[in-house]
Order: sequence, then C-alpha cells, then structure tokens
Amino acid sequence: MNINSIVTNIEQEILRDKVILITGGTGSFGNAMVDILLPLSPKEIRIVSRDEKKQDDMRKKYHDDRLKFFIGDIRDYDAIKGCFIGVDYCFAAAALKQIPSCEFFPLEAIKTNILGNINVMNACLEGGVKKAVFLSTDKAAYPVSTMGMTKALMEKAVISKAVALGEKSSTQFCLTRFGNVMCSRGSVIPLFIQQIKNKNPITITNPKMTRFMMSLQDAVKLVLHSFINGKQGELFVMKAPACSIQTLADAVLSCFSENFGIRYIGTRHSEKLYETLVTSEEMPRAIDEGDFYRIVPDLRSLDYKETLTDDTSYHSLPAYTSESTKQLSVSEVRDLLLKLELVN
Repeated sequence: MNINSIVTNIEQEILRDKVILITGGTGSFGNAMVDILLPLSPKEIRIVSRDEKKQDDMRKKYHDDRLKFFIGDIRDYDAIKGCFIGVDYCFAAAALKQIPSCEFFPLEAIKTNILGNINVMNACLEGGVKKAVFLSTDKAAYPVSTMGMTKALMEKAVISKAVALGEKSSTQFCLTRFGNVMCSRGSVIPLFIQQIKNKNPITITNPKMTRFMMSLQDAVKLVLHSFINGKQGELFVMKAPACSIQTLADAVLSCFSENFGIRYIGTRHSEKLYETLVTSEEMPRAIDEGDFYRIVPDLRSLDYKETLTDDTSYHSLPAYTSESTKQLSVSEVRDLLLKLELVN
C-alpha cells in the first residue's frame, strides 16, 4: 500500500510519537492501518481483539516492539478498560460483520456492535483518549438486516454521546460509513477466487444487486480523513463507484485462465437489492466535500416549536446509493481487481 498516496503531512505530524489503539485490530482494516501507521513513527500501537491466533500471526508478520497486543472482547468492559489508559487516539473496528451469522444470532450482534462499542466509548472517556473514529457500514442506512440494524444503533449511540459531550469535551467521537471493501476478510471476492481454485462454478445471489466498490486503501483514506477533519458527532462517507454482482462475477472470471461458470443461488437472508451510503433524510445535513460527504449531527432539541421551519424540501434530495452512483463496467472492475494482491 502506497503510504505517500494516503497520508498527508498533517496526519504524519499528528500521529508521530502518539499511542494509538485499534479494536478488532487483527482484521483486514487493522492490518491495513498498521501498515500505514508504523512508518509514521508512533510511540505505540495497541491491538485489542479476542483472537490470539491472529494476534500471533501479526506479531510474527511485523516483528516490531511498538506493536502491543491485548486479548480482550469489547463486550467485557473490565477486560478492555485498562488498554485505553494513556491512549491518544482510537480506531474502533471491532464488529460482527457477516449478515447471515448476525441474522441467526442477533443477540450476539447486539452485544458486540452496540453494547461493545458503548464500552469502547466509556473506556475512551475513562482513559482520556483525545479522539475515536468508529467504523460503520452502508448497511446501517435503511437497514433491513440485523447487522445493519445493530450498526445503525451503534451510529446513533456514538452521535448521541458526542452531542451530549459537546465540542468543548477533551474527547471527540466521529464516524465513517463504508461501502463494500474489496477482498476484506469474509467478503465475496476471496470466495469467488477460492471457488475457481477448487474448479467449481462461482456462486452469486441476485445478479442485479449493486454494491459500492472500495479498496482497503480507500477505507484507510476515509478513516484518516474523518480522524483529521471530523468534529464532534460527525459522520463521513467516501464517494465510491458501484457495480452489479453479475459484473463483479464476470470481472473475476476474466482474471483467470480457467472458467467453471456461474451458479445462481438466490438472495440470502436480509440482503438488499442496492445499498445506501447517505439517506435522503441525511442529505439536508450532508456537506459535499468533493470526494467525501460530511454529515453533521442534528442538534435540534425536542422542543420543535423553537426550530419549526418550512421543510417541504426535506425529502426532496435523493439518497446516495449504489444504484445512483457511477456504475463500473466489467473491464473497469477487472482493472481494480488486478491491483489487489490476492487476485495477482
């Protein structure tokens, strides 16, 4: 990953000699962040997760004394609160992310995605963390799945706490909302590649489904942009192109010499035809910053008489969805795929 194309001079100076903590840090995003952060001369990077095997893999991969590992589940406040003492900045990535598993075990998704991240907020406040960025998903906008609903409530909890703390608080909370991150752990592209390696047809659900396409580099850019520019309670979205699942499947097959075809298996539990990154209700509060949308919190009180205005245009702005954004062709998706290490 090209560090110079992602990190600005401002970010380098702010992160230098700082203690940084990443929850769920053994995942795809955590590894990408560590790749970016280590060359920036941080004092320490703390990885908090419950997976000792992945922690051991990272320890052997990096061999860097600045990388510290803590076994702890964000569901258990007592297990994680000590990890936050002396931390300057936190990137909160721990989550249950698989739609089917969250559908079958919704209470587990609630414990991690909502209650766990409330624990992270409280640990940040108790530990004196200056700023925390919480990672969310397009599935939190108009959610129909348990995963999306729990992420949506996580967003609400973070924004509510941030608004209550106010701008003068020594701790700031902001958020990011991702589209699909290509080749992230558990995503569909690695599945397609494994199916091809096993000489099987690749399986797709509904060929007309569209999804935003983001690289891990894009995800890191978005989080760093939010970290540097985000104010209390703000949510950031990166504009991204999209493609249909059929286009993605055709593009993956075009990267390999062997083609075992496509098998259509039907829509899985609680999958949507398209995803939304900014809802029409959020659009009036969304500031277009070129490559990003900054969504500011709604600061109105419950006394609506004080803020009553003519809002007939409130729902007139269209949502930003994977249907309305730029649609990639097979060749454009193939070009993106060929930049990924796993595909090569």
